Amino acid sequence: MNAITLDSTHDDKISLNEVVLPPLKPDEVRIAIHAAALNHRDEWCRQGKYPNIKDGVVLGSDGAGVVEEVGAEVDKSWLGQEVLVNPALEWGEEQKAQSKNFRILGMPDHGTIAEYLHIPVDNIYNKPNHLNIYQAAALPLAGLTAYRALFYHAKVSKGAKVLVTGFGGGVAQFAAQFAIAAQADTYVSSGDPSKLYKAKEIGAKAGFDYKDPNWTREALALSGGFDIIIDSAMGETLDNLLHVAKPGGKIVFFGATLGNPSGLNVRKVFWSQVTLQGTTMGSDQDFEDMLAFTNHHKITPIIDAEFPIQEAAKAFDRMKAGAQMGKIVIKIR
Repeated sequence: MNAITLDSTHDDKISLNEVVLPPLKPDEVRIAIHAAALNHRDEWCRQGKYPNIKDGVVLGSDGAGVVEEVGAEVDKSWLGQEVLVNPALEWGEEQKAQSKNFRILGMPDHGTIAEYLHIPVDNIYNKPNHLNIYQAAALPLAGLTAYRALFYHAKVSKGAKVLVTGFGGGVAQFAAQFAIAAQADTYVSSGDPSKLYKAKEIGAKAGFDYKDPNWTREALALSGGFDIIIDSAMGETLDNLLHVAKPGGKIVFFGATLGNPSGLNVRKVFWSQVTLQGTTMGSDQDFEDMLAFTNHHKITPIIDAEFPIQEAAKAFDRMKAGAQMGKIVIKIR
């Protein structure tokens, strides 16, 4: 089959190669992938910044397609079904944190930017009826991460004041959409005015340009402070987030693209009784709950751009540039 694999010898660090999948296991299904979607981890793998990377592994965590073959232990009713993939492998039985065997599809296991995928049947779910197969491919990893951050950790509720930073990226777009659907008073930040406009278009109360040194003053004036902040940047931005968090508020972060804070204002944390909560991906239960929420509220992923698999390097370059507004989809079929 054709697939996009990590290739450190290539100028693009990825290449379109012929890959042979191992035989289908009894508990697995064979999916004819129609579309995959990129996440930052795919680009980090390309840059050599992800742990335990290896040339020849098929990249991609997000995917949707049609079940074409089932293993001996799998119900044959799955044959011909349009499905999307839960990329969280072996989360484990504990809801509060992943097991030591947890890993994410697409490295070190073969991923979704390929014509076919073999995966345990427990990791597939019927495609939401209101989504086409390309939209469905954009949902899994980012939707799962956003849902766990908002609902499991932050316990978002109607009327809560929510700030989603870095609107435009995959997780941030879903966090904003989910918070709006939950009837929270939702605000966003971005360095791109067009992304702030898009956020207000989908229902955000307001957006703040984090490049403006006075953005925290504006945020406090408009919102009165935030009960929940969803962030992936950290670094020196944490001081600003602590400044706009309400007493008793919670900052949930799923990344640190700007690195570790050089100094943490612990007095602000304990005096205001602010919770700093880390999170990553989500459990099987989180995925099922996320899909149910998406179906109920007819959440539709924002698609930034679509590229054929032959132009995957262009898709990765767009991810690297950070210019996207929503998810970048790679069309396989």
